Amino acid sequence: MGIVVQKYGGTSVGSVEKIKYVANKIVDRYKSGDKVVVVVSAMAGQTDSLINLARDITSSPDPRELDVLASTGEQVSIALLAMGIKGLGVSARSFLAHQIGLKTDNSYTRARILDIGVSLIKKALDAGEIAVVAGFQGMTEDKDVTTLGRGGSDTSAVALAAVLGAKICEIYTDVDGVYTADPNICENARRLDKISYDEMLEMASLGARVLQTRSVEFAKKHNVDVLVKSTFNEGDGTLVTGEDKDMESVLVSGVTYDKNEAKITLLSVQDKPGVAATIFTPLAEENINVDMIIQNVSTDGKHADLSFTVPMSDYERAMAIVKKKGEHLGARDVLGDTKIAKISIIGVGMRSHAGVAAKMFNVFSKEGINIQMISTSEIKISCVIDEKYIELGIRVLHDAFNLDKQGGIVG
Repeated sequence: MGIVVQKYGGTSVGSVEKIKYVANKIVDRYKSGDKVVVVVSAMAGQTDSLINLARDITSSPDPRELDVLASTGEQVSIALLAMGIKGLGVSARSFLAHQIGLKTDNSYTRARILDIGVSLIKKALDAGEIAVVAGFQGMTEDKDVTTLGRGGSDTSAVALAAVLGAKICEIYTDVDGVYTADPNICENARRLDKISYDEMLEMASLGARVLQTRSVEFAKKHNVDVLVKSTFNEGDGTLVTGEDKDMESVLVSGVTYDKNEAKITLLSVQDKPGVAATIFTPLAEENINVDMIIQNVSTDGKHADLSFTVPMSDYERAMAIVKKKGEHLGARDVLGDTKIAKISIIGVGMRSHAGVAAKMFNVFSKEGINIQMISTSEIKISCVIDEKYIELGIRVLHDAFNLDKQGGIVG
């Protein structure tokens, strides 16, 4: 007994039939005795259609007005779902973000949550109603509509679970949990029963699409247990929770990949203070995120080659900026490579066990996979490789660390 927050993504409510199915699922949970708050995304494809409409009007839609438009998709889905629940004889009430006072900053299209009012939702729950809340959207202090970015409904749900003191936040989606690797690439990938916040954060930021990164950050900060489950298939799902000793004993929990990055290299720039700032400051000013960075100093000690990766969506803008700065700095050339991929292994067990990186590098060496760049943290190792080797790389790493077996390689 207690408050449960459930979130249903766009594929879960993508048609009238699916909405009716989800309504039945929610009512079953309600009848078990729990107070239920449901966070809903727009129906599958609707947000893209709205954004395309905006781009048919202008190639550069105003961000404020784009948020006003994009947020309407959730209004449709919460109304339909509330109707579906009421049609089953259970009271329900839909809420838009401004009605519950979900306040954000004014970073349109990627706003961050500042505060959430809970009085209206608690009033509905105390009255025996199911609260159906629009995900993805918020409002500023000036009452402007904002959106939280793609996958933002996950963050809406976790944030609501935190402020309501919910016993769990259940994320229902089109997959039945978090896997040791992409099952579409690695046929012996295994669903994890549970995973730590830190591991899930790394997986989300390194290419896994199961949860939005900010939702996991919120869950960790507020100690919210998140259960990832399939909407349409029965199963236990994967629990995202605090770290325990069992997790620490496993060297590697999963392998992820990201093919949506590009590499930029400046050849033979002067190796002196201020050069990196000259290159990276204008990129930051344009909100272009730089990921991996490598600098190789030449034998004369006066010049260096500098390579870094950026999101593929920012590649053209980044190249234009870097070429301009490269000319100013006297670089011999500026090269771009869009045929790369980043492959990573993640596991909290890396904190206390040596030799994981060496094993990864040896596996790649045996398969003739050249490593172009390397980045590490306490619980992850990432390598940039030629994209044509990505599927091979995932499979051989998955096999090398025995991820198809419960527990994998234990240190």
